[in-house]
Amino acid sequence: MHNLALALQFKGYQVSGSDDEINEPSKSRLTNAGLLPGEMGWFPDKITADLDAVILGMHARAENPELLRANELGLKVYSYPEYLYEQSKNKKRLVIGGSHGKTSITAMILHVLQDAKLDFDYMVGSQLAGFVRMVRLSESAPIIVLEGDEYLSSPIDRRPKFHLYKADIALLSGIAWDHINVFPTFENYIDQFQIFVDQIPENGVLIYCEEDEEVRRVGEKAKNVKHKIPYSIPKHHIENGITILETSFGPIELEIFGDHNLMNLEGARYMCNQVGVNDELFYRSISTFSGAARRLELIGNNAKVRVYKDFAHSPSKLLATTSAVKQQFQNRRVIACMELHTFSSLNAAFLNQYKGSMNEADIAIVYYNPQTIAHKKLEPISKEQVKSAFDRDDLIVMDDSTELKNYFKNLAFNNDVLLMMSSGTFDGMDLKELAN
Repeated sequence: MHNLALALQFKGYQVSGSDDEINEPSKSRLTNAGLLPGEMGWFPDKITADLDAVILGMHARAENPELLRANELGLKVYSYPEYLYEQSKNKKRLVIGGSHGKTSITAMILHVLQDAKLDFDYMVGSQLAGFVRMVRLSESAPIIVLEGDEYLSSPIDRRPKFHLYKADIALLSGIAWDHINVFPTFENYIDQFQIFVDQIPENGVLIYCEEDEEVRRVGEKAKNVKHKIPYSIPKHHIENGITILETSFGPIELEIFGDHNLMNLEGARYMCNQVGVNDELFYRSISTFSGAARRLELIGNNAKVRVYKDFAHSPSKLLATTSAVKQQFQNRRVIACMELHTFSSLNAAFLNQYKGSMNEADIAIVYYNPQTIAHKKLEPISKEQVKSAFDRDDLIVMDDSTELKNYFKNLAFNNDVLLMMSSGTFDGMDLKELAN
């Protein structure tokens, strides 16, 4: 939301907003733009009849007093994705969907398009090197690249965000059950992706990962779109810890690694082809792509240990990320630590989905905070439940962040890789400090 505010201000709009809590880096960025509210909270008197529109964030409540006031005045209220569509309905829309990989694929596409000096708008869910904002909206760009999240659009619009973008060119990277508080069955979850691809017009394009069985099934069933492009892992090899693509233009060294990232790269290549970027330019550009923030981000490195942080939290992401690190560093001990933080991951009914997801790690650690479970109003879980769900006898389970930090401080690192994975913060743990 704060990136949308910055993008609209940059476009010349007059923007104001409210929130009950604003944290870094949003706070500093809004302050520097002169957009930080004077005080926190909700103020219905700020909502006046002369406003062109109100844009409603996902985490506002349906009974929010400013929203109620906007409805009283008959103002146009948009959800975040509705407004992005409103700003891009005359552009060609490239939408990247999937349970995992969509941020990385979007980031790869943006990196290449920027190198190609194309004029494009975008929305991506992570800070990227070379980009000031995570949202750009302009009058001039003929295309927009949108990361297509399947979560709900707003508290008063229960449709998944990516349904509202109405993709002309769509990519589907993977399907693995998530957001069980919204999609109570796997079948219901899959249905959302089928709706997404069925919205593509007949003259559009669907690019999909054929390595994923559910994606392949959804892609093949897509009823309108005629042009379908399946993709898989491109030819490559690893030399001295560096992944090298084998292309018709010769070997291409990459800064990223892992089968999951290589599949992402291949999907991004086909997406870029659709807007005029040829393979030679794509490969030259992607060789300098180092990843999106918190996606296998290297935060510390010396002769004895490399430390990565990653956003992985769902079972599929956890398996892909841990496997990628072990594959890349086969001669090192991999110490993988993940935090159960989301509603799904802390739900006892969902825990068994994690079975085998950390088996590639030499040492596997799972952390959770019982207070987070209470805050989400879920039933408590035990360390024994977690160990049983992951189906690994030597799994280390901790529920105290101080204990976790001390464990790492007392561990004798030697030729190791430490991988910290969470959609949270390990209760505010400074991972850069830990890495140092």
